[in-house]
Amino acid sequence: MTTARSKAGNGPVADEANHAEVFPVLTEDTVRQTFEGGVYPYPDKMKKAEYEAAKARLQAELLKVQLWVQQTGQKFVLLFEGRDAAGKGGTIKRFMEHLNPREARVVALPKPTVKQTGQWFFQRYIEQLPTAGEMVFYDRSWYNRAGVERVMGFCKPNEYLEFMRQTPEFERMLTRSGVQLYKYWFSVTQEEQKRRFEARKEDPLKRWKLSPVDQASLGKWNDYTEAKEAMFFYTDTADAPWTIIKSNDKKRARINCMRHFLSSLDYPDKDHDIVQAPNPLIVGHAGQVIHQSDHILGAALHPDQRKS
Repeated sequence: MTTARSKAGNGPVADEANHAEVFPVLTEDTVRQTFEGGVYPYPDKMKKAEYEAAKARLQAELLKVQLWVQQTGQKFVLLFEGRDAAGKGGTIKRFMEHLNPREARVVALPKPTVKQTGQWFFQRYIEQLPTAGEMVFYDRSWYNRAGVERVMGFCKPNEYLEFMRQTPEFERMLTRSGVQLYKYWFSVTQEEQKRRFEARKEDPLKRWKLSPVDQASLGKWNDYTEAKEAMFFYTDTADAPWTIIKSNDKKRARINCMRHFLSSLDYPDKDHDIVQAPNPLIVGHAGQVIHQSDHILGAALHPDQRKS
């Protein structure tokens, strides 16, 4: 058996014999500091050949999960959230690449219509929930209200606060009714987000991804950070916890998101050599991100409701 350590000093060891990765012993403080510091832990991106091989093996496991979901009548909802250009859509695409589209679908809702603005906020999202045997991937979800709507002023202060009150109860009802809910937040650094925005401007095939709201978000980095921390504070619950995916390297993010999902399930014919635990330097939890607790209660208020 041969092994090779990544160039990152705290990177994994690759076991080429069975495709496994053995991560070095990491203390809780080391992992927490990696997430709190906002610094990406790897200087080099995952190599394409390694990525393609790992992706194919994990996608084969996803097909096993889909068959199991169909046979047992389970219902899965996966939410993909994060800043603009964080890599949500690309990860969903890789999840869906070989799944049967009859039982797995993507929900990416446009701006609400006049009729929908008069409905209960969650109503149009509820209409997209899975039936028995289905998997649904939300490319942005009801958490638009906690992020872009709050920051850009698209909702009223009382609407935002009511959302914060209702969401934990709403998600508790979902999970207790049998829906298996996964909430993924893709975390990208400010420098990487800017680089991706510039790349979209230059690429005629990607310009459609760069909306006026996206461009406006560049000057509101701190506002979005504050909104994110408030969202985690109120909606990271035992029934529906948040999982953080560091996504500066899209390939590593996709692979480790798949690993997190698959490793949480006990499905038939699971290949444990392939479905290993995700990299703890890439995949974390909300508690590792909320690190400015002295202001979190104030940050949870809508900006228009704060006292000067």
